[in-house]
Amino acid sequence: MAKKLKSVAVYCGHQFGNDSQFAVDAAAVGEMLAKNGIRMVFGGGDVGLMGTVATAALRAGGKVVGVSTDDVVARQEPAHAEIDVQIVDGVNERKQIMFELSDAFIILPGGIGTLNELTDIMTMQQIGETTKPLFFLNTNDFWGPFSELIKHMMDSGFIESLSDYRMHNANSITELTEQILNY
Repeated sequence: MAKKLKSVAVYCGHQFGNDSQFAVDAAAVGEMLAKNGIRMVFGGGDVGLMGTVATAALRAGGKVVGVSTDDVVARQEPAHAEIDVQIVDGVNERKQIMFELSDAFIILPGGIGTLNELTDIMTMQQIGETTKPLFFLNTNDFWGPFSELIKHMMDSGFIESLSDYRMHNANSITELTEQILNY
């Protein structure tokens, strides 16, 4: 029997990227979480894909929790105006709180911050600190090169097996929704 995920963190870019489908899918993820009564946890910003997914969840009646830092807000990501965003001292504390508030993680297109967040979870999975799953939304094969890198690491002898990892790949919102609701 599937275990209902009650709270899911969404990791994604604070920019929009150069493919309009990224924003379309980000909005669909926010709406999907809200319509299924799943609380969304995110980095608190009102910019790029991050703002898009949060705003869509709010518009669909969802509960959204934001976590950010003073430095992030000051430099590039104004806190989402419609959410009480928790401001913490640094990115490591931000990631820890987001981890603690979440049952699972959805990975959308993003940059170095997104990559950092997802590899932290993968490292925790590898050493047995967590079994919380990662769900990649592979919009227009955005995560294809990452998948190739993981395969290269395996072929080069740096990853013995993927059995330590709880990674799920979806190529569409429909596929992601099925994975999330049936987890």
